[in-house]
Amino acid sequence: MLLPAKAEVARQLRRYRAWERVMLAAPNDRTVRATFEDSGYTLCVLMGKRCAREAADAAERYLRTNQVTYLQEQQVTCLQDQQVTCLQDQNERPRPGTAVRRRPPAAERRSPAGR
Repeated sequence: MLLPAKAEVARQLRRYRAWERVMLAAPNDRTVRATFEDSGYTLCVLMGKRCAREAADAAERYLRTNQVTYLQEQQVTCLQDQQVTCLQDQNERPRPGTAVRRRPPAAERRSPAGR
């Protein structure tokens, strides 16, 4: 896994926190909100997260730890997420004995105009 330079992470995290403070002071200013969301998006891309809050937390953890420790934490988190997803998939599967009606593949279906 490629990791960003700590200096860049620190710079983007400072930028995100600064715009967060400005946005909280002026929540109705569209320009401020757009810049804050842009800084959050940049942090998300940099840290590989989907949520700006998660990205900020990940950036802080990354800056506190060395790279090996951070990668180990990420692997544990990833494995936990996979287990949860796997359990959710098992709960969503159709129960045995339930009839599932299936349509023929698209290639075998004929349209009324194609006769």
